Amino acid sequence: MAEQLNLSSLKPMQARKARKRIGRGMGSGKGRYSGRGIKGQKARSGSHKMRAGFEGGQMPIYMRLGKQRGNTSKDAMPIGPFRTSTIPVNVSALDRFDDGAEVTPETLVEKGVIKNTKTDVKVLGNGELTKTLTVRVHAISATAQKKVEKAGGTVSLLRAPRTKRRKRS
Repeated sequence: MAEQLNLSSLKPMQARKARKRIGRGMGSGKGRYSGRGIKGQKARSGSHKMRAGFEGGQMPIYMRLGKQRGNTSKDAMPIGPFRTSTIPVNVSALDRFDDGAEVTPETLVEKGVIKNTKTDVKVLGNGELTKTLTVRVHAISATAQKKVEKAGGTVSLLRAPRTKRRKRS
């Protein structure tokens, strides 16, 4: 039987490795420059903590490359709060609903048409609709509205439609 475990019989599993003592004289083997060579960026403290893509002060590649033009670019400035995103849903996707059902962003998530309700939903007129539905979304195109009403359904918007500003002449 193994001897009983107590404080006097405790031993480490393997011998402890002595830490490397840097800068303690030439006799230690790690004296003078302490394994960092002579001068330069890599001899300084904090030199091994450079961010990804850092090129030693040279203009980095991501700043040298061109940017995409126009307001669709993520690099275009100013982006501002006027840019909104909408999820397009075609009329053909509304055929998944039962006859007489109400179509809202929440029910579209339940049916798996869209992923979540964080962004606005706009119904577009691609495809055909055969069922009578009550559509309540943020925006709808003119052709989609005609198709829903032609099938006997109704359309109401969750947000008032934006009016287009006339250009000054």
